[in-house]
Amino acid sequence: MRLSEPKEVIFPSGKLNLHGFIHKPEGDGPFRAILINHGSEHPKSGKLIAQPYVDRGYVAFVPHRRGQGRSSDQSEYIMDLIGQEPESTMGRKFVELQETHQKDVTAALSYLKQLPYVDINRIAMVGGSFGGIQSVLSTEKQLGLQGVIAFAPAAMAWSQVPELQLRLIQAVRSATIPILLIQVENDYDLSPTRTMAKELEKVNKPHKLLIFPAFGKTHAEGHAFGVRAVEIWGDAVFAFLESVMP
Repeated sequence: MRLSEPKEVIFPSGKLNLHGFIHKPEGDGPFRAILINHGSEHPKSGKLIAQPYVDRGYVAFVPHRRGQGRSSDQSEYIMDLIGQEPESTMGRKFVELQETHQKDVTAALSYLKQLPYVDINRIAMVGGSFGGIQSVLSTEKQLGLQGVIAFAPAAMAWSQVPELQLRLIQAVRSATIPILLIQVENDYDLSPTRTMAKELEKVNKPHKLLIFPAFGKTHAEGHAFGVRAVEIWGDAVFAFLESVMP
């Protein structure tokens, strides 16, 4: 099927003017909606990851957080800021910047709710890697989300940043909505999803953990599972979304 044509929009996050891309099915709605959190890369329109959701009748919004992609002129790039920090305070800075980027995610969600063709009672969030971290952090807030899907959150940072481990464990223990955690066997590190799933189980919070067989041959290929392998994860993800947003 032909990829949907995105519409670029500008939305406020505090004093910043951030960019994002709306991918919309044909029709007037109201549609279910999904906010897609990109990783640490400089994103583009997000066509590939948005298309499966549009095909299922969802509006998909891909906001670009400060310093990244089309919002590059609104702040310094997060990886540059982390790299400038002394090793003794790098972990704390890493978490601090994730909290700052969370403001952009919350602002993007507010923008999404204002779209006349979006059903504000049926909005969920998905993200991978850094975007998975953002998605997990969103679960502890009362944002009007119905569920969150996190692909490989913190898989490349978990072992190096104990401060992040503590922050994400705190987030899931305080979760207010269902969480679906997904990774593949050959990702960089399975500890984040497994640890968070155990914490969710301890506090009896609704969640599901899915570990798929290896995708590709390298850690990098496995880490790209959430973008490149909808034919494998699609049924599980949409079953989860339909269960939280009937």
